[in-house]
Amino acid sequence: METIDFDRLPLTPDVRVLDVGCGEGRHVHAAALENVAEVVGLDLGRENLVAAREDHEQYIAPESDVPVTFLSGDALRLPFEDGAFDVVCCTEVLEHLPDYESAIDELRRVCAPGGTLAVSVPRAGPERICWALSDEYHEVEGGHVRIFDREELRAAIERRGFRRVDGHFAHALHAPYWWLKCLWWDRDERGESPLPLRAYDRFLEWDVLESPRPVRLLERALDPVVGKSVVYYFELEGRA
Repeated sequence: METIDFDRLPLTPDVRVLDVGCGEGRHVHAAALENVAEVVGLDLGRENLVAAREDHEQYIAPESDVPVTFLSGDALRLPFEDGAFDVVCCTEVLEHLPDYESAIDELRRVCAPGGTLAVSVPRAGPERICWALSDEYHEVEGGHVRIFDREELRAAIERRGFRRVDGHFAHALHAPYWWLKCLWWDRDERGESPLPLRAYDRFLEWDVLESPRPVRLLERALDPVVGKSVVYYFELEGRA
């Protein structure tokens, strides 16, 4: 389940792609199935990287010759040269970082002149409901440390020489799941999830696996209203 819409990215055979905070590799896998030169996924979580590598070897490598590398690393100190990547992705990461502006500096540093930056964070409205329903949701170790106003985020990125070229909302059907989870957070953590939460979780798993067209169309219609994530696409000024 991708947050970034890869149809909005300039993916050509000479493009190098970096996913910062790649998790278990969902966007790395998607990029590797495109006609690009190379894909790199970076994450702090070693368990995430192990899962990402295993999924790549099992499901993606048989279908793609694109070189893929997974690295352990920190978004505040990216282990790459200046301008090393033509497309840089960073999804659902900045809300976890106390010093998110330093992370944006690093994203800008490794993005090539004329390159593309795709960023997503939780949308303010649905996120505020989660915070109101549960303190634990955002106080857990590694949890969310801020609620982004999307114009604040856009301005922070544009101050660094990027120009916004596109944007959209995503994952409307996931917002109610997180509201239910926050409402019953303590019970869920004890393994006593109420039936509505368990049923909604099974529905989302089914949707991810089957991707039925009616449900996809429903979510697309709901995204502008209750999409849980806001996604921006920027171009870095200047040409190589």
